[in-house]
Amino acid sequence: MPIALLPDRALVTVTGSDATDLLQGVLTCNVATLPEGAARLGALLTPQGKILFDFLISRLPGGFRLDVAAEQAPALAKRLSLYRLRAKAEIAADPTVAVAAAWDGDTTAAEVARAEDTRAPGLGARLYAAEGAFSADAAPDDYHAHRIALAVPEGGRDFGLGDAFPHEALMDQLGGVDFKKGCYVGQEVVSRMQHRGTARTRILAAHYPEGEAAAPGTEITAGGKVMGTTGGTAGDRGLAMVRIDRLGDALAAGEILRAGDLAVALQRPAYAGFAMPEAAGAPAA
Repeated sequence: MPIALLPDRALVTVTGSDATDLLQGVLTCNVATLPEGAARLGALLTPQGKILFDFLISRLPGGFRLDVAAEQAPALAKRLSLYRLRAKAEIAADPTVAVAAAWDGDTTAAEVARAEDTRAPGLGARLYAAEGAFSADAAPDDYHAHRIALAVPEGGRDFGLGDAFPHEALMDQLGGVDFKKGCYVGQEVVSRMQHRGTARTRILAAHYPEGEAAAPGTEITAGGKVMGTTGGTAGDRGLAMVRIDRLGDALAAGEILRAGDLAVALQRPAYAGFAMPEAAGAPAA
């Protein structure tokens, strides 16, 4: 079982008798229904519905842990504190706990907290423990290659925080948005996109048949028109944020897709169910 320490991840904890109600009222995901031992995708949005922070949330005794990009942890804790008001909840970044990812196996170490990553089948689990509790046998890049192979995006790597709507980052496909739980910050915009079907931009799986991937942030073009930009890559695989309508027009016209000077093929992730132009091919395996 590969285990990779993720030094670029950190925890924000929210504990106290009002922790559930506080988070339920501001986050995109449903924390009230979160099972023990599961890590669910969630986000805190701007009032305009764009993703400020994306994270994995799981339960701990008396509250929740939010597994977020390490550089974002202090800002997330501060932002959540603005919504606390009189709620009985303690919010803090916790630098004492290390974060790791495990996949293709199991771990039974008693001192390690394990939360199954529910975003997509095969993604694995998150492990949380004090520094030195893990016996890592894989590198962070190995985990990101695994994640990219499954076409699971991550904020700050595959899309810009503050720029993308949840639908664009596939949060509606990855269990990161609950459309029935009621109000949260940015909820009106997200619900309108869901009910009107106005999400024209999506993250797609990218395959580079020449074996070389384009650098993140490279424009994807066809027939001289820009339709998206590349995200993270691993080997000949990657992710890309693409306008689906423009992709359909390009494929219908028989135009070649390129990321910079490199040919690229784009596919819907295997777990996703949104509509794609037929000529784009089958879902990514």
